[in-house]
Amino acid sequence: MNVHIFASGSSGNCLCLSSGGSHILIDAGISMRRTAEALRELGLELNDISGVLITHEHSDHISGLKMLIKHCDIPIYAPHTIANRLRGMLPDIEPLLHIISVGQPFGLGAFLIRAFHTPHDTDESVGYRVEGGGSFAMATDMGHVTEEVLEALTGADTVLIEANHDLGLLTDGNYPIYLKRRILSNRGHLSNDSCAGLALYLCRHGTRQIVLGHLSRENNRPDLALATVRSKLEGLAVELHCAPPAGGLSLAVREAAPCFR
Repeated sequence: MNVHIFASGSSGNCLCLSSGGSHILIDAGISMRRTAEALRELGLELNDISGVLITHEHSDHISGLKMLIKHCDIPIYAPHTIANRLRGMLPDIEPLLHIISVGQPFGLGAFLIRAFHTPHDTDESVGYRVEGGGSFAMATDMGHVTEEVLEALTGADTVLIEANHDLGLLTDGNYPIYLKRRILSNRGHLSNDSCAGLALYLCRHGTRQIVLGHLSRENNRPDLALATVRSKLEGLAVELHCAPPAGGLSLAVREAAPCFR
């Protein structure tokens, strides 16, 4: 399996997973044009995509969907509540919409996929664990790490987790109080410090590649996020990366047997 991160952050989120000739997207939070250009750099076209998995309905995760469903017949996968939100926002999505059950694995091309809930300030938000020539899991947009999140991420070879903000930059920054409280709430976003604790646990339980994602442009910097997490991982055999807000990051995921705990 290979993971190609096209964008990760408040301005847009989209990544592509490829394995055995199958290709899927997680989120469509950048324009269809940008998505198509990123795919072409991989030698792919939009019609090569078997499906798009949606984590939640915030604009930085679905802003490209309107044009995507207008011009392409790509199936869209989302749990029930997220799907209802998408119907209300994009009525034309109905023929392409597939409802999935959180916690129940389903097959899509060469992949076995399971959604799990993440605690965010929307009625439903999920992360995904994907098996197929390796195991990849991702969880961003979450105010704290629940047992459900931890169980879903544990043992995955490569994990994308949120390192949204540096506590000092956020508390001393210019955001209004209500927004700071939202970000810091247990349904907001993970700090670098919280991310570091999660990364340490995952690396002690088999993960060998960690990608830090969804960094705030105003309240974080890649060097701060990497330094905070790296300080917790000294002596561990792990590759640590930071996903760019725009541009590409591609990684090969080592093969592992499917493992759903």
